[in-house]
Amino acid sequence: MENGMSRRVCVIGGGSSGLTSIKSCLDEGLEPTCFESSDDIGGLWRFKENPEADRASIYHSVIINTSKEMMCFSDFPIPAHFPNYMHNSLIMDYFRMYAEHFQLTKHIRFQIRVLQVKPRPDFSRSGQWDVETENKKGEKEKHIFDAVMICIGHHCHPNLPLHDFPGIDKFKGQYFHSRDYKTAEEWRGKRVVVIGIGNSGGDIAVELSRVTKQVFLSTRRGAWILNRVGQQGVPMDFQLNRCHLFQKHSVLPFGLVCRLGENKINQRFNHSLYSLQPKHRLFSQHPTVNDELPNRILSGTVQVKPNIRRLQGSSIEFDDGTVEDNIDLVVFATGYNFSFPFLPSNMLPVSGNKANLYKYMFPPGLERPTLVVIGLVQPLGAIMPISEMQARWATRVFKGLNKLPSMDCMLKDIKHKEETIAKRYVTSQRHTIQVDYIDYMDQIAYQVGARPSLLGLLLRDPGVWLCVLLGPCTPYQYRLRGPGQWDGARQAILTTWDRMAGALKTRPSDIPEPKQSSLPLTLTVGAAALALGYYWNIHNHPSLLITLDPTTWQDKIKPYLPVLW
Repeated sequence: MENGMSRRVCVIGGGSSGLTSIKSCLDEGLEPTCFESSDDIGGLWRFKENPEADRASIYHSVIINTSKEMMCFSDFPIPAHFPNYMHNSLIMDYFRMYAEHFQLTKHIRFQIRVLQVKPRPDFSRSGQWDVETENKKGEKEKHIFDAVMICIGHHCHPNLPLHDFPGIDKFKGQYFHSRDYKTAEEWRGKRVVVIGIGNSGGDIAVELSRVTKQVFLSTRRGAWILNRVGQQGVPMDFQLNRCHLFQKHSVLPFGLVCRLGENKINQRFNHSLYSLQPKHRLFSQHPTVNDELPNRILSGTVQVKPNIRRLQGSSIEFDDGTVEDNIDLVVFATGYNFSFPFLPSNMLPVSGNKANLYKYMFPPGLERPTLVVIGLVQPLGAIMPISEMQARWATRVFKGLNKLPSMDCMLKDIKHKEETIAKRYVTSQRHTIQVDYIDYMDQIAYQVGARPSLLGLLLRDPGVWLCVLLGPCTPYQYRLRGPGQWDGARQAILTTWDRMAGALKTRPSDIPEPKQSSLPLTLTVGAAALALGYYWNIHNHPSLLITLDPTTWQDKIKPYLPVLW
């Protein structure tokens, strides 16, 4: 799509990925039209009592497992008084605030379903798409767009592997997928089996265990259980910083990094003692975040069981030979499959939850890069900032401001990605789109020109440099420079900890806070990073050394040291 031509963009889906895609289009001067099949924004995070076909559906009590500072859009911080881990209703409030602030809703057409997206006959020249839609009355309409952004997520079709559970067809109780679970009350006094120990399975097992007679949590592999509440009560994902990333990928062997993490997690509770210890390593599976599961196991209201061997009437036999009778309900927390039914079958085929996409975004075989998938990743971190970064890059590719590599290069990158995943993770459909938050954000930000420059910050703004290096890797870091630079990014970074603490300090107290200095640790790591910066300067840009006066740098950095830990 070259300059001077029409710049209409079709955005499919009005969830978090769709909203930020609309905004990215507007930021780049494009003309977005978003088609949302339901009657409201929010996608996955909008609770509905009755699930809709081909859409994920959450239960009433869902609380997100990434903190507000790590999940917000990069130029729109979540208000300080919002809790650090938000209920789904508050996430919807935030989305509405975001949509209203940037005037996004007027670009959305609700209750419109996309039936077909196919390249126009002159696609090799124009890069345009024919899009057919249908409204709630069954009336169809055809459109022409210059680019298409698919923002339907990966929680599309419930994965219900009934063929793996002999006897399920004659089971006397009820069974359903976790998407159909809403509240626990109707199962009061019942005996329930939950299959799967991902985040949904763990949450549902815990919630049901408060009212049921007994919950059995069935897992094939076990799992490592992380806690939302991190060290000293700080949100766990605040530990996601660039210094730890450097240690993880550049200094320490993978096995040692896993062992250190596993030892720390086992200090909270011994996973082997609680029948949860998996054979795989900590960073070889998407972790399960659950604060209450160990307490429910300890109190006996949840019992951990191996995989199910067979069902007989109302009894369930497990792989270890144990049998539990009088089971009233089986909940399949077995994940989702994704697909793109509106695309030509040969354009983006999906097999085993795998789709060939460059950087999980661009089909490599298209003559024109005017089709992109946004949000089709499973991050070790928050999805919202990743979708935003993807959309920022995609819209610049649409305008011709950024170029994609050759098809051969893209295919090699896809193959390398698949080999890396296969080497690191246990085989599972949920790991086909797995990414590490900082690594992936940096990759896409580099394409945009928005990746933070540690050397530049060290020279110009050492206080922010230290926050970017040692503090949580918040989305604001990707608005410090480049296209889409936001004047408020620096202040947002410096006040991250204030907003985190602001939601906790709800009672006035005259008791002084204990002074726990971690200054030696901060200075040690900072000095190491400074040494690396000096090394880079000496070997690459020695002229820059004259701009860095150590005494001035030390004076500049002092005010920021206490807020990092």
